[in-house]
Amino acid sequence: MIMPAVSVIIVSYKVRYYIEQCLNSVLRSVPDAQILVVDNKSDDGSVEYLKERFPQAEVIANDFNAGFGKANNMALAKAQGRYVLFLNPDTVVAERTIPGCIGYMDEHPEVGAVGVRMQHGNGRFAPESRRSLPTPSVSFWHMTGLGKLFPKSKVFGKYHCTYLNKDMECPIDVVSGAYMFVRREALDKVGGFDEAFFMYGEDIDLSYRILQAGYQNRYLPLPIVHYKGESTNKTSYRYAKVFYDAMLIFFNKHFKRYSRLFALLVRIVV
Repeated sequence: MIMPAVSVIIVSYKVRYYIEQCLNSVLRSVPDAQILVVDNKSDDGSVEYLKERFPQAEVIANDFNAGFGKANNMALAKAQGRYVLFLNPDTVVAERTIPGCIGYMDEHPEVGAVGVRMQHGNGRFAPESRRSLPTPSVSFWHMTGLGKLFPKSKVFGKYHCTYLNKDMECPIDVVSGAYMFVRREALDKVGGFDEAFFMYGEDIDLSYRILQAGYQNRYLPLPIVHYKGESTNKTSYRYAKVFYDAMLIFFNKHFKRYSRLFALLVRIVV
């Protein structure tokens, strides 16, 4: 049996029309990919819809909302590719993007994970395509808004690496979970997503563990469209609280000596 080069894992929750676009773009890019979709108990007919239109995809239908990390891990246990792509359902992948990642990773065994150039639906560059580790100082400058005021500063603009050319390959700390292309060997060493995170923060934690294992993370200027925010109100209190609670979990796990100070800053921001 020939193993696929890449296993594509998508977690779905009430996004049946977005995921159709996503899967069509994946199949144009890598027709022989293993595709695993985990549905977190959508009530919009997603499971039946996917099984009918994409028989080549394996659909795992949960009877509860398992969250992002746990759902990805369910599919990861079935993944057979030498690379694993964790992909958001509200994305459209360019035909050259996944093959480009495969070729790059084949030539760079020191790289554990890569992220790509994400564009919003309106064509604007998504700054979360490149991120530094959210240390206390990096997080502080980001939360105060100084990163937006001084994007070319290597100090204030470090969170989203805004001082770097977005058309150039570069090292990064954090690969976005919207498109997270990971070497399977690295996942075997560090494990999958930490299920203590229900939503948000899992990609930061996994990226950091990949770095700790001795690999590099890289940004490649290969394009995808990410319709971020279509199903979530990013200005709501609930979103802010869930996101910053996830940051507290990360800090308590990896930077406990800073957690009290950061917790205070987080509460002020929320």
